[in-house]
Amino acid sequence: MLSFIFFTPTEVSIKIAQRAQAKRLALNLTQQSLADRSGVSLGTLKKFERTGHISLGALLKLAMALGALQEFAALFAPTDPTSLPSMDVLLKQKIRKRGRR
Repeated sequence: MLSFIFFTPTEVSIKIAQRAQAKRLALNLTQQSLADRSGVSLGTLKKFERTGHISLGALLKLAMALGALQEFAALFAPTDPTSLPSMDVLLKQKIRKRGRR
């Protein structure tokens, strides 16, 4: 099954920053306390929450401090080959060569 994503990388990074900030606040952590727990500088954390820009290493440190590292570990998990259509199915699909209108 083919899926389409209609988000830009910038939109995704901002959404991740917003969720990280919400998680920090839900855990009742200040920016300083999260910076201390994660080993990420306060300036980097503030910039991340404001813009969504951060290095992968710093993002993973924040994720670990917020208890969300497992989600990143599964990010590029291999696709189950049984969920993909077989070559026979793909070859049997009728491919249109002209539109109707």
